[in-house]
Amino acid sequence: MLERFFPDEYMASTYVIPFEKLYKEGYRGIIFDIDNTLVPHGAPADERSKKLFHELKSMGYSCCLLSNNQEPRVKMFNEEIGVHYICNAHKPAVKNYRKAMSLMGTNRETTLFVGDQLFTDVWGAKRTGIRNILVRPIHPKEEIQIVLKRYLEKIVLHFYIKEKKKHV
Repeated sequence: MLERFFPDEYMASTYVIPFEKLYKEGYRGIIFDIDNTLVPHGAPADERSKKLFHELKSMGYSCCLLSNNQEPRVKMFNEEIGVHYICNAHKPAVKNYRKAMSLMGTNRETTLFVGDQLFTDVWGAKRTGIRNILVRPIHPKEEIQIVLKRYLEKIVLHFYIKEKKKHV
């Protein structure tokens, strides 16, 4: 039952994902969550995130930010990044994952999703049929509703890691 929430992959950080390798595998679009995936909650784009998006665009990727935050937050982050974005996305609903693919000109087979939350980010990507990568949150400071979900995530991740070890 918990398997439905298991990520396709679990990595320490967005910044260690082998994007060049994934591009060679045929991926052309990446949908990103922002807060605690790319920068700490509420932070503007930093040098590391700006560099990442510059490199992704240079490789040939199209990118879209998909956030449950309101437009002022998402627009502020995107000012120096300059990619597609969808705010107030209502993740895990699939509608805006599909809209992101439409904006990027990609499909389920050529799109990746990267986010830090199981029950919104990953669950929405899984429901849409998109390969997903869960990353560890960048910073422990989070809104109370997210803190509460993290306790449940720990349970799911425990069983995910246990299952992965069986297949190694």
